[in-house]
Amino acid sequence: MTYKDPTCALCPSTVQACKHGEAEARGPGFCPSKVDPATIADGWSFYDDAETLKIAQVSARVEAEGYCKWTRVEEIVEFSKRMGFKKLGIANCIGLIEQANVLSRILESHGFEVVSVSCKAGNIPKEDIGLKDGEKIKPGAFEPMCNPVTQAEMLNRHGSEFNIVLGLCLGHDSLFFKYANGLSTVLVAKDRVLGHNPIAALQLVDTYYSRVWGPLKPETKAKKKPAKTRERA
Repeated sequence: MTYKDPTCALCPSTVQACKHGEAEARGPGFCPSKVDPATIADGWSFYDDAETLKIAQVSARVEAEGYCKWTRVEEIVEFSKRMGFKKLGIANCIGLIEQANVLSRILESHGFEVVSVSCKAGNIPKEDIGLKDGEKIKPGAFEPMCNPVTQAEMLNRHGSEFNIVLGLCLGHDSLFFKYANGLSTVLVAKDRVLGHNPIAALQLVDTYYSRVWGPLKPETKAKKKPAKTRERA
């Protein structure tokens, strides 16, 4: 079979040769090392950049030292300290403003300067981006648009060195990443149905959330890891 694109998602848990330094020898036909070794080499060349190399090194050290010990909030604090950042930015959903307040105070307690911008900044009505009244969550009422581009630009102009996304809506987060100048990370991924725990839909795909399957659902169930197997992420 000829493979044109890498498809790591299909790699069996019994293979995953890249974890053992054996991708070229044992990787499946769809392994990136088999399908597109040129891009592997090109990607590696970017680490010649001093800043990129530093980010990679600090990330790996934080991962190793805090593995299964530090919460993601603690990882953000440690990463920011080791990177030498002084000013951090929070781009939050207005529905999570209480959590943004707590996060801001935590970061400030570690000596960081914090700038935060909620998604409704500018209070621009959704009609101004072409939405009809019937396309709003609550027709007949004033409803401001989420404004991730302004959030990003506000953090850019106010000197954020590292942005923390806190529950921006799908698509809005994409626009934020597109326009943010600094490095960005996600603390909370928005999922109103699952209490902002979107991975639950994947873990329960063959039971409670089977509705996520499309009309081309495969006949076999989604593959699962052995119950007692625990792999490093």
